[in-house]
Amino acid sequence: HVQLVESGGGSVQAGGSLRLSCARSTWKYSTYCMGWFRQAPGKEREWVAGIDSDGSTSYADSVKGRFTISKDNAKNTLYLQMNSLKPEDTAMYYCAADLRRFGGSWSLRPPSYKYWGQGTQVTVS
Repeated sequence: HVQLVESGGGSVQAGGSLRLSCARSTWKYSTYCMGWFRQAPGKEREWVAGIDSDGSTSYADSVKGRFTISKDNAKNTLYLQMNSLKPEDTAMYYCAADLRRFGGSWSLRPPSYKYWGQGTQVTVS
């Protein structure tokens, strides 16, 4: 059973930075993708960024140039460095994982991911 646990959320002023972490349980899978999603009150959950098992990354246009997704395989941890934060970035942030290579429109849809964390709140004022 795969477990994902997010941390690092908080409150920050516009223009500030936060780094989210997602610790996952140890696994032996060599093919997988992981992603960050967010959901603001009253809105649908949306894809933010994704990373493949080979390290290739992809970003939503709304965060491109401001957010960076990365992973540390030795620590079994996924990160999301968020810079130049805006009030519209306020949301609950979730990490997700699936045992497929990242790519195609399915990668952007929340129901496509099998494993989810509990979320961490980010508030930008």
